Amino acid sequence: MTTFIDMLRNITPDIYQSLKLAVEIGKWPDGRKLTREQKELCLQAMIAWEQDNLPEEERTGYMGPQACKSQQKDVPNILFSTGSETLH
Repeated sequence: MTTFIDMLRNITPDIYQSLKLAVEIGKWPDGRKLTREQKELCLQAMIAWEQDNLPEEERTGYMGPQACKSQQKDVPNILFSTGSETLH
């Protein structure tokens, strides 16, 4: 019997896409529904494969750069402003 790590080493891009689709639609290609355990294992395999094969911004769960709210610039509301910078 192979280990989970051995299985991960054998995932090809095609297998990864098949796992990803199965998780997205909740079914295997033959129409059988994924069990909760199968979904969890597929997600674990996807995330592990992505770690070695995809840039960070293409990985599952990537949220982009995050900044503190206090460091964000205020964007003026020119549509509803009472100043001379309004558009209407």
